[in-house]
Amino acid sequence: MTRILIRGLGLVFSGEVRDPVRDADAIFVEGGRIAGIGRAADFEAEQVIDAHGCAVMPGLIDNHVHPAFGDWTPRQNQLGWIEGMVHGGTTTLVSAGEVHLPGRPRDPVGVKALAIAAQRAFSAFRPMGARVLAGAPVPERGITAEDYAEMARAGVRWVGEFGLGTVKDEAEVVEHMQAARAAGLNAMIHCGGPSIAGSNLMRAPVVIAADADIVAHINGGPTSLPTAELTEVIEGTKRAIEVVHNGNPRNAIHAMNVLREMGRLDRLVLGTDSPAGSGVQPLGVLRTISLLCSLGELDPGIAIAAAGGNTARWRGIEAGTIAVGRPADLVFLDAPIGGAGEDAAEAFIHGELPGIGMVMVDGEVRCGRSRNTPPAARIPEVLA
Repeated sequence: MTRILIRGLGLVFSGEVRDPVRDADAIFVEGGRIAGIGRAADFEAEQVIDAHGCAVMPGLIDNHVHPAFGDWTPRQNQLGWIEGMVHGGTTTLVSAGEVHLPGRPRDPVGVKALAIAAQRAFSAFRPMGARVLAGAPVPERGITAEDYAEMARAGVRWVGEFGLGTVKDEAEVVEHMQAARAAGLNAMIHCGGPSIAGSNLMRAPVVIAADADIVAHINGGPTSLPTAELTEVIEGTKRAIEVVHNGNPRNAIHAMNVLREMGRLDRLVLGTDSPAGSGVQPLGVLRTISLLCSLGELDPGIAIAAAGGNTARWRGIEAGTIAVGRPADLVFLDAPIGGAGEDAAEAFIHGELPGIGMVMVDGEVRCGRSRNTPPAARIPEVLA
């Protein structure tokens, strides 16, 4: 196994909301995982990467995507959108349902078949190293508790958005959610106005009663509930609250402020809700972090944690943090050339997008300077 020493780091964003910045200037990688965090003199390695003072953060998690099959989206008929996300610092994508697949089946047999096929396909297909955690059945009438259990036994881990299919009324949503949870599945519920044909308006009483693991796009996907109703949802639920790029930016700030006043920023998770009618956003998670930092005055380390350790915890996955034993998914970033900030944190605070100079997934360099972000002032260099 090649041992890699990453030295000369500036800010080390941990991805943890309670300890967002680590006191370290080096990361040691072995076997594709983080084996040490500290000072460069503490480690010996065959390969050295000099970060030249740029920051590092964990590979971001997009909590809300709608893949189909392969690196293609029928919603925008665009190829390579997942690779574009990696160039935006996102290395893990969680499906909220394969809803854009042309002719998506809605009968129980078809729903199960699609979920299992998507889970299998993306388990074996990692464009540019990205993990696409797919296979998220959209709840439809006729699906039974045994159907959810069968999908779980086959390897399905997620349930797509309640409200995108025929299961929409409070009693049936609660029944399906309880069946999904009994099967060990992690689920989310649509919040807000209809998004695509066949989807539904999901208001506070249903969203609260569902008790889903994730309240999807609290700020609308893309249509948001009124702010008073958003507050009702946030205060009436106890699990994760998702803010998305493809939603109402004003209400994204409102939701974050409610969670901050509650002292529960650990509940905040980020996604893009893409591909969607507004397109594919390879920088969507970065842009949402910038929005929350600049207009919401959120600490950059905590904003990164909302797309890192927070999401990993609520989803039960390994990615999203810089910690010993975790996958070495690392994004090297710095202030963009010509911007107001001196480093990545100040760039976010000024509402800018930091430049990405390198992305590693499982300890392997997947790209150098990003093709999507502005050029970073400092970029890492592979020395040996």
